[in-house]
Order: sequence, then structure tokens, then C-alpha cells
Amino acid sequence: MASAGEMFPSGAPGLADSMSIHGSTEKLSPSAVNRIMMEFLMYFGRALLIFYPVYLTGYLGLSISWVVLCMVMVTWWKKNRQWKDARIGGAIHFLDNETSVVNKELDSALQMASWVHFPDFEKVEWLNKVLEQAWPFFGMYMEKLLKENIQPAIRLSSSALNMFKFTKVHFGHLPLRITGMKAYTDEVDHREVVLDLNICYESDVDIDAEVKPAIKAGVKGLKLQGMMRVILEPLIGQAPLIGGVTFFFIRRPTLQINWTGMTNLLDSPGFSSLSEGTIMDIIASLMVLPNRMCIPLIDQVKVNQMRFPLPRGVVRVHLLEARDLVAKDTYMMGLVKGKSDPYATLRVGNRQVKSKTVKENLHPRWNEVYEFVVHEAPGQELELEMYDEDTDKDDSLGTFNLDFGEVKKKIEMDQWFPLEGVQNGEVHLKLQWFSLKSDPELLRESSDGLACAMLAVYLDNASNLPKDHSEMTEHQKHKKPAKEARLTNRAAPLNSYVEFAIDKDVKKSKVAYASKDPKWEEGFTFFVHNVKTQQLMIQVKEHDKKTQLGIFNLPLSRLLDTSDMTLDQRFVLERSGANSQIQLKATLRILTVAKPPPTIILNPPPQDKKQIPQTNQGGKAPASTPTVATSSSAALSPNTIPTPSTAPWDTQRDEIWRPPPSTPNLRPRYDSQSLLSDNSIASSRFDLSDGASYPEAISKHQGSFGEIQLTVRYASLRNKLIVLVNSCRNLFRTSENGTDSYVRLYFLPDQTWIHRKRTQAKKRTVNPVFNHKFEFDVSLQEAQTRKLDVSVKNGKMFHSRERKDIGMVMIDLSQMELAKGVTEWYELTLPGLKL
Repeated sequence: MASAGEMFPSGAPGLADSMSIHGSTEKLSPSAVNRIMMEFLMYFGRALLIFYPVYLTGYLGLSISWVVLCMVMVTWWKKNRQWKDARIGGAIHFLDNETSVVNKELDSALQMASWVHFPDFEKVEWLNKVLEQAWPFFGMYMEKLLKENIQPAIRLSSSALNMFKFTKVHFGHLPLRITGMKAYTDEVDHREVVLDLNICYESDVDIDAEVKPAIKAGVKGLKLQGMMRVILEPLIGQAPLIGGVTFFFIRRPTLQINWTGMTNLLDSPGFSSLSEGTIMDIIASLMVLPNRMCIPLIDQVKVNQMRFPLPRGVVRVHLLEARDLVAKDTYMMGLVKGKSDPYATLRVGNRQVKSKTVKENLHPRWNEVYEFVVHEAPGQELELEMYDEDTDKDDSLGTFNLDFGEVKKKIEMDQWFPLEGVQNGEVHLKLQWFSLKSDPELLRESSDGLACAMLAVYLDNASNLPKDHSEMTEHQKHKKPAKEARLTNRAAPLNSYVEFAIDKDVKKSKVAYASKDPKWEEGFTFFVHNVKTQQLMIQVKEHDKKTQLGIFNLPLSRLLDTSDMTLDQRFVLERSGANSQIQLKATLRILTVAKPPPTIILNPPPQDKKQIPQTNQGGKAPASTPTVATSSSAALSPNTIPTPSTAPWDTQRDEIWRPPPSTPNLRPRYDSQSLLSDNSIASSRFDLSDGASYPEAISKHQGSFGEIQLTVRYASLRNKLIVLVNSCRNLFRTSENGTDSYVRLYFLPDQTWIHRKRTQAKKRTVNPVFNHKFEFDVSLQEAQTRKLDVSVKNGKMFHSRERKDIGMVMIDLSQMELAKGVTEWYELTLPGLKL
């Protein structure tokens, strides 16, 4: 199984039970049959509308030119209509989302720093001044490094480059700039400092090289952008206080190069992406996870531990299904819409996997499982891209990124995620975080073909490798090297690499040139399915001829009996020289699923515990209870449980506040009362359906009704309070097709119809995106004394006399920093349900 992730078409247990295949055993409901019939009739009508004029033309004996002319006119009209619709749609979108559009354009045009957009990133101009002052000396160091280290390595890599040399090395006058820095304190170990640096290097670098006397090459200017993570560890109690520095790119940076000389050809469109991609692969092999650059500052720190530490964990990704994808396939020059042939690609760092393709389906099901090694969490992301497979170029169906830090916190996530960059579409993922343990008692082999352990191998070096078979042990006893072999040994230096394999999972190290004692200093990871039977096969090979220079087999069961399940020693190579050895470190870790931490259970703040409603068995709604701060204005209702120590209260509290697996971990909600106060209920009286009972589907629902994301800030220059309704997620599903929802808002104490605000309805989705802005003319002092009453409602009536509320939340503005602005997710709840 590859470390990037192994595909298991059979899936995990339980997944196949919930999987239904169209056209086989699926039972269609009457509504589904009606929908299929309507689609068929519409398709038939379109076909008749298109082909009847062609038949009529032939029947009347008209020329084929009339058909071609009509098709040209229809195509021109359609394209012109699309162009007009795009202009009108763009104008409406700009009018509705003026702030976001302007910010996006400014971001792309001005290349604004990250600290402008993300408040947790800091502006570090002092560090940029230090870099500016030290840049000339950095250029001197790089010139020495290129000429003394890189130049000899390039000459040894190929006989065609044996005359390669750098003739000019100048790193320019424009230094590297850091546009923002973020420091991690809570999520990391107390003996390390973790910094994320957004770097931007637009340089006037000027480097010339001579491949041969007649061939010149060079670089004049480059642009590099990316996020670099710097880890200072371990922190020690003596000078220099830091044991070492490790730095790397979490994701592949972007690179643009201006070539000169003979390499100027690489600037052409056909070669620029190829050349820059090749260089990015080289950078990735050095500085993109899992590869790192390390600088030890004290002798006690081991370089191999810094360069290849054990991963943080393993994430198992279940790619289950998708729904409501965009139809990209069309027929008859776009007149007839078809479906799509979707597939997904998943990338973590430099590793990428691809799912199978589901033909002609907007609701595909894959039921595939992949496993990824996570080296940094938070930091590393799952990058999912959905495509429609075509013969020429695959069309994008949306993207989705998820930081593994969230998976690590929640241990397990099973939910629908909206695809970005498209109008609609969702993907269903199940993610599990596995910790790495060194206790053999925790080993549980999986019966469904999934991994039960992970093997980490650090390849250090080898010694006394034979140059060819004439130097191997079995040929040295009674035989001297032949003359041809001696001449070959003088002419061709030994270039070697190491090949690791566990069953069909094969990985190769980089090539070490011209050395019988090569150093690789490289790490690898493998997934293990059966520790007792599998073994690690190690082969040292010659680079050019692929001949074998030595082998060694390591049974994985041997690691179970060692201290910390680790072997760090020299191993004697078989079928090799008399003293040929290889130095490596092998560490086995058991994959275990930890129980979710207690903080995952969402409990209300202490002052709000008395406000949680308790629904009795008779179905009557208890009256709301005010907080401690408002206890003077309202009294306890007889139906409210007065103390949290009562047993029925504890049971009911867990049922109300325990989130389902798909509910994300919410931040503090600024004492949001979830519409359980008197003002909140009073503000809902102006809805025609208020006072009626909830639909049966809602009244019987157990769990979360969803969440809503709001941005609240005060514009001091305009003296306006701005409320941006961003989106909702995981709303209560009112039908098979989703939910038609809109958001209603009151700025309390204004409770009349005139002050009622609402967004447009978003149809057939449980993750609607509104991006609707409301403005209120109010001073900052007055705004801090008022509240927001927000309700998410169903756009379609369940019943003429049933309530339309899906969820509500009350937000107290007095506990928010309005001048800075706050963007938060709020959990939607409902007052006492009426059956």
C-alpha cells in the first residue's frame, strides 16, 4: 500500500449495506418515478423540437443550407443570450456582494499581505528589515554553496555535464519578504515553537552557467510564493536556548522563472510549465512535506530525528458519494444537456490518488477508502478536486480543502461538504484520525484489508559497497577481478540507490553519486496489514545498470519484541561485499482510534444552563428561564428544572447539546441564547405561522438543526452596523431534495414588520450560501445595548398551519467587539416544541 493512500474498492464494513445501485435493487418511490418520467418527456420534447425542422426541410425538398443557416442563427442567438445573461448576472452579483468582490479584486491586483485578511497573522516589518540588511551576505553564502557544492554534484550526475560551471551568481538587490507570520501556542508541544511564514520572493536574481563552451544558460528574475513552516525545537535550558531549526513548505509553492541564454526556449508556453514543474519537483523533494531542511545548533540533537520525525498520525478517508453535481456534458452544440462522468482526486502534500470514474451520473457513489500519513496537524490539508472525465480536457466540478487539524480534534467526521468554485454540488466524506502507539497489545488486524500499523524507515548510509559482482563475497574467494572489470571500475564511479518493498508497495531512494560509502538521509513510510507475515525487503542497486549490490530482509514481527518497537543499527548486506553494511532506523507504530475528548461535547456556558428547555413526555413546551444577568426581569417557570444537579435535567441536557458526528466543533458563541429568551420568542410573533405546532418531522428530530455563520461588525466611518449572513451548514432536511431555506432577522427591540429583514430563499440544499448584507443606522454605543434575533425558516410550507422555523439563535451584541468585527458559527436550536 502506498503511503499516499491505498484504494479499497470494497470499502469499510457497513458501507456496502447502505449502498444502492441504480438500475438493480433500488426501490423507486412514486415521486422518483414521476421525476424520471418528467425528465424523459422533457428530453423527448427537446429531441422532437430539434429534429422536426430537419425532417420538415427534407419533406418539403428544401436545401440543406436552410438547416445549416437555422442552426447558425440558433447558436448565435444562444451565445448572445448567454453573454447578456452573464453581464446582467455579473452586475447583480456585484450589487449584492460589493464588498467581497472589491476585496477579491484588490487581493489579486495588489497582492495584499496575509495579515490584512487573517487577523491571526501578524505584520513583521522588523523581520523584513533584518532580511534586507543581511541579504548581501546571504548572496555571498549562496554563491559559495552553488560553486563548491552544487556545481560538483551536477558534474557527477551525468557525463554530458562534466564541464558545467557557474560563471555568474548574483541574488539581486530585492530581498525575500515575509508578508505575514502566525505563531502556534495551544496546539503544539511546550518544548517547541512553531511559526508559519507567508513568503514572497520577487527577485532580480541573475545567474549564468556554462554547460559547454558553446552552450550558455541562466536565470534572470524569478517569483516564488508559498507558506513556510519553521519549527524551533527542542527548547533547552542553556545557550543557545534552541536545539535546532527545521523549515519546510507545507504545500507546494508557486514558481515563475525568467530564463536566459539557451534556456530562454523554456519561457515559451509549451515549455514553461514543464520546466517550472520540474524545478518544483526538485524543491518538493527537499523542502515540501515530508521532506525538511534541518540545522542543528547543538551536538546532542540527532539530525535524523529532526529531518524525519515520526508522523503526527494517520487519516483514513472514506470517499463515499457526491450529489447535485454540475452537468458538464452537452449534445447538439449545447442545446441538449446531459450529465457528467465524475471522478475525484485527493492530494495530501506530494501524494495524490484518483478514484474510479462513474459514467453519466450526477449523484455518483464510489465507496472507496484511502489512507494518508499526516506529518503536521494543523497545517496539512486534504485537497479534493472533482472532475468530469472527457476525451480532450477534464472539466472541473468543484474543489474542497480540509485542514487535518479539525480531524485531529474531532477524531471522526462523517458529513457532507459543499464543493467550492461551482454553483452546486456536495461530497460525502468520512474521516477518521488514528494515533500512533508503541504498545503491541493494541495491535488489531483488520479483516477488511485496511492497515493496522505504520512502518517508518529512515535510511541513513551504507559502507563498503561493491562496485560490481567481481567484488562480491562469493566471487572473491578464489578469483581476482578481471582486467575489464578493473578498467570499468576506474572509468565509472559507483552510483547507487536503495529500493524498499513491502509486498507490492515499492519505494526508491535518491541516487548517491560516486561513492562506495553513500549517504542518503531519507525517510519513507509504509502501511502494514499483517505484522506477523509481512517483511521489509531492502535492495541496494547500481543506478545505471540496475544491478544488485546487496539485499536484506527485515521481518516486521521482529520489531514487536524490541524496545519502543524500533531498530536503529547497521545491518549486514547479503549477496554483497565482505564488509558491506547499511545503516537504517525502522520504527513500527500501531494505528489506534482514540476516544473523542470531553471538550467535544458542547455544553452551554454556566450562566446559561438554566435556559435549556426540557421537553416532557406529554410534549408540552417548557417556558424559558432567563440567565443570571436577567433574572430580575423574569421569573422561573414552573415547568423549568431549577438546578442542573437533577438527574432528568442531566439526561435531557446531553440529548440536546450532544452534537452528531457531523457537527463541527463550535467556538464560544458570545452568550448566544439560542432564542430561548422572552424577547426572542416575542420577536417571532409577527410570523403568520407562529403559535402553530411544528411539523412532525421536526418535533421528532433528535440532534442538531444545523448552524449559521454570521459576520457582525461596525463601520465607524459610516456609523452603521453591518450584519452579513454568510451561509448555513447541515440544516435539517425537510425533503429528499434538501431544504428551501431563507434567513429572517430582527434588530431588537425593533419587532415590527417594517424592521423585519430577510434573505432570498436558497432551494434544495442543506448548505445554503446567502452572502446577504444588512445595514442598520445606529451608533456604536446603542448597538452594544441591543440584540440580533436570527431565524432560519423553510421556504416551503410543511402544512398550511404548521410553523416554518428550522432553527433560531439570539446574539447579544454587548459581548462582541463590534469595532474589530466577528465571524462565527452559531448552532441553531428551537424553543419548546409543540406537537
